[in-house]
Amino acid sequence: MYEGVETFGKIVEHRADSKPYERFIRFENYDLTYQELHQNGNKVSHVIAALGLSKGDTCAVMLPNSPEFLAMWVGLARLGVIEVPINVAFRGDLLAYILNKAECKALVISSQWVERVKELSDELIHLQHVIVVGEEVEIEEENFSFYSYENLMLNARDTHVKVDIQSTDPSLILFTSGTTGPSKGVILSHRANFSLAQTACDLMDYGPEDRLFTVFPLFHINARYTTILTALMADCDVVMHEKFSASKFWDICRKEQITSFNFMGSMLTILMKQPRKPNDADNPVRKAYGAPTPVEIYHDFIERFQVEISEVYGSTELGTAIYNHADTFKLGSCGKPVPIYEVEIHDDNDQPCPPGTAGEIVVRPKEPSIMFSGYYGMSEATVKAWQNLWFHTGDRGWVDEEGYFYFLDRMKDVVRRKGENISSYEVERVLNDHPKVKESAVIGVPSELSEEEVLAAITVKDGYNLKPEDLLDYCKTRIADFAVPRYIRYLKALPKNTSLRVEKYKLRKDGVTDDTWDRELVGYKV
Repeated sequence: MYEGVETFGKIVEHRADSKPYERFIRFENYDLTYQELHQNGNKVSHVIAALGLSKGDTCAVMLPNSPEFLAMWVGLARLGVIEVPINVAFRGDLLAYILNKAECKALVISSQWVERVKELSDELIHLQHVIVVGEEVEIEEENFSFYSYENLMLNARDTHVKVDIQSTDPSLILFTSGTTGPSKGVILSHRANFSLAQTACDLMDYGPEDRLFTVFPLFHINARYTTILTALMADCDVVMHEKFSASKFWDICRKEQITSFNFMGSMLTILMKQPRKPNDADNPVRKAYGAPTPVEIYHDFIERFQVEISEVYGSTELGTAIYNHADTFKLGSCGKPVPIYEVEIHDDNDQPCPPGTAGEIVVRPKEPSIMFSGYYGMSEATVKAWQNLWFHTGDRGWVDEEGYFYFLDRMKDVVRRKGENISSYEVERVLNDHPKVKESAVIGVPSELSEEEVLAAITVKDGYNLKPEDLLDYCKTRIADFAVPRYIRYLKALPKNTSLRVEKYKLRKDGVTDDTWDRELVGYKV
């Protein structure tokens, strides 16, 4: 297990020194060695420094899973430039908001999405440099300069850039879904990242004999810190794919000799829905890590595939705060607090709830710098999240007499779909901009695959008619595909309380009604 300086640049350098030419990550079409990652990281440091960025500046990265993304991660970390990973599905107002809020001076983006930035050129306040990865594109733009990543790297030096980086320095700003307002940029230090990775190592007992498999994107903490950084710490390697394929999943695991994988959302349910095969249990995988674990399939999944399951609870701000270890697994629970955190259930007065009573899950660290440092440029939101010396998660749960915690639902207004947190605020903002929409309210409704689907309750302005297809056509160009509502329900008025706030609990109670339009039933494609 790695015991050196807790910065990403140092751990990559350590592994490159000890086994430079061994494979670290197998992508679908490329094998990346430790030495190549180390040297390309140094080149990125020189490239970014030459553009005038230095420690404390911010640089956005909008790339698919690729060697280029890993090189940017290493290079920015060594330079002390704070990385701002951006979901590749983002476009329009949300993309502009993140680039502006994080004060990004530079953006590294795939050529396939560069048009999204051009469309926003007049709205981007701080952006000066755009580095394009992939096919060269001819771009004329007055507001900022465009560069070819390949050309910049071709002429860059691979020597070490000397910058003093501490484990408590911020390493990235990761935007999490806004609830009652815009998305918040979570500041995470190197120490917080290593803490999450160490927890994963401890929970899963990873070692050099393991090979980890992930299908999750590098713009989320899951792939970054519970696969990539975890593998570096445990001295094992990784297989990383761009997308999840249920039909090929176990064949990939057999071919690549995978010993462990991470899961989120409906992944376990989808795997269980695949046709049974005689060789289902004939695979090298021995353990899986993630959430949620559907109670209905837990025993069948283990018996069918011979894989142990460990479940976790956490957030972008916390990392992992609770885990349900395979050896002491309690069905339906997310487990007990990890040793470095205190966790309680509090009532509306912020007093501890007795066992069996539902309340808000609150958390605080036992060690310094192991969770987020604050919300970037949002000091009031940071203070609000911390009440009476506890971080308030916005999630409801309860604890039993044995100290096992149970997640119930989200108090905050977020829809969880296919492993993504969708801000109802962001979707409603787009819906309400439609010229025929009077008001909207977005909620999550249960999905047949686990987690949720997006339902939008809509009131239309007097004298207008609005087809659901036209409304979704409008949404598709403005929000991520995964955030486009599946269900549209038209109402004469939204339910509201005396303060004129929408009573979403009533909409959730109604769920998918007989008069709700379902895009999947009519074959509408996003």
